[in-house]
Amino acid sequence: MDVPLEIRFHNMDPSDAIEARVRERVEKLNRLYDQLIACRVSIEAPHKQHRKGNLFTVHVDMSVPGSELVVSHGPHHPQQKYRDPDLYTVLNEAFEAAERQLVEFKRKQRGEVKNHRQGGALPGEA
Repeated sequence: MDVPLEIRFHNMDPSDAIEARVRERVEKLNRLYDQLIACRVSIEAPHKQHRKGNLFTVHVDMSVPGSELVVSHGPHHPQQKYRDPDLYTVLNEAFEAAERQLVEFKRKQRGEVKNHRQGGALPGEA
């Protein structure tokens, strides 16, 4: 990466263990796509719920040549919110989504993804 990794903690205390996990996962993203320019990770605990646990959200913002890829991951449905509020689970799911986005971006760059046809028939169709 050309720009150093940025890790931000919002509404929570910084954690060396979480920071180490983020660095490991970003290093994996960098191996997956060697043209990664920058990566910013934001970890947020927006609500302090004593009975149900904290609801974490992880944002991964990746700069690649000519584009920005953004992943925002947190519980979206009520049953997900309270099933497993563990930060490591949310962190892993966010980075898995980031990996999928990078793989898809690489495929598009190589021309492996077919574009949707825009009207008209394909060659050979009548």
